[in-house]
Amino acid sequence: MEALFFWIFAVGLVGAALAVVLNRNPVASALCLVGTFVFLAALFVTLEAFFLAAVQIIVYAGAVMVLFLFIIMLLDIKAEAKRPVPYGKICGVLLLSVIFALFFDQVLTALPAGQSILKWSGEISSDAKGIGMILFSRYTLPFAITAVLLLVATLGVILLSKREVK
Repeated sequence: MEALFFWIFAVGLVGAALAVVLNRNPVASALCLVGTFVFLAALFVTLEAFFLAAVQIIVYAGAVMVLFLFIIMLLDIKAEAKRPVPYGKICGVLLLSVIFALFFDQVLTALPAGQSILKWSGEISSDAKGIGMILFSRYTLPFAITAVLLLVATLGVILLSKREVK
């Protein structure tokens, strides 16, 4: 039964993610992104990671999506809808996606079967304190890199959405 729920949520997650990318309307894409977050939280529940599921819903589906909607409202949606579809960029992204999938497959085969990264590192934890201790001790550098990446992405969106004064 668990495998059935996994496949239902996994197919829903991939479908919602594809809808985010393929939608031309930014508001519809944002709503599909909320669906993606919900399906991901459901997958966390199937893994019995209830804390991560709750954080996924509260932080991402709640707070981050409000930020995304504010940014979408800053953009000129009508001008964006008139732009032609960049087929060259789509082909490039598809090629990079295939390359990423090949490398990702190699990473997955290198991991021991049936173990998560937290169990693989010898540190088993499922509560908030344990996850925080592992995150801020062993994985400090990846956490800091993610924070800088999010800051740069936010600044990029602010600069792109700035209107020129004439």
